[in-house]
Order: sequence, then C-alpha cells, then structure tokens
Amino acid sequence: MSGPRFDVPEADAFTRTYWDAAAEGRLLIRRCGACGRAHHYPREFCPCCWSEDVRWERASGRAVLYTWSVVHRNDLPPFGERTPYVAAVVDLEEGPRMMTEVVEPGAGGLRAGMELEVAFREGTPVFRPRG
Repeated sequence: MSGPRFDVPEADAFTRTYWDAAAEGRLLIRRCGACGRAHHYPREFCPCCWSEDVRWERASGRAVLYTWSVVHRNDLPPFGERTPYVAAVVDLEEGPRMMTEVVEPGAGGLRAGMELEVAFREGTPVFRPRG
C-alpha cells in the first residue's frame, strides 16, 4: 500500500491550465496586460500592480540558476528515494523567479548564472543544464 505523495500538486480550477500544459511539456507563466510584467507562480492578479488583466503565456523554457541547495535527507515520499537532489531557484528568461529542481547537473557541477532549460518529470517542470 503506498502512502501520500508530497511531490504531486493539487490542481484547482484556476491552476489546471498550468498543470495540463506541463503534462504536455509546455511551461506557462502569467503576463500582466496593464504593466507588462510576467510572474510565476500563477495568480489571478498581477503581484506588481494588482491588475486582474493577466493572461497565460508560453515561456521559452530557458533560465539561469540563481541559487540551489543539495538535499541529502527528506523523509516525505517520494523524496527520500531521490536523495540527494538539487532544490533550486531559477530566473526565467521572461523575468520571474521560480522554485524548482535541477536534474542531470553533470560532472561540471552547478554554478550561479549557469544556463538551464526546462524538462518535465511526470508533468512537473524541472530544469537541467542547457547543452
């Protein structure tokens, strides 16, 4: 019998568009029609100017590594089976920062400013070094 998974998001009516796109291999962000800024995580209003004139937009999938931490212990399923893993914050090319995981870090290791590209694991966006 398997227990609850803590890596699977609970989509609601608003975020379903985001998660459905991710399941198809597309990363979406929200862009404000009033101030023009992009934001992530998905919200129904712009966190910069509070406008409700926000729309879904396909992101390029390119990012740079801002910061990271290598997690060696996590007791929540299924993270324990994945340790060590790299929890990270990336700067998307469109501007917003995003919490994620870096996979396939490679022999060269990680460094701030490293170029990354989106990949998807079971419908969840993760990032890997851009090759």
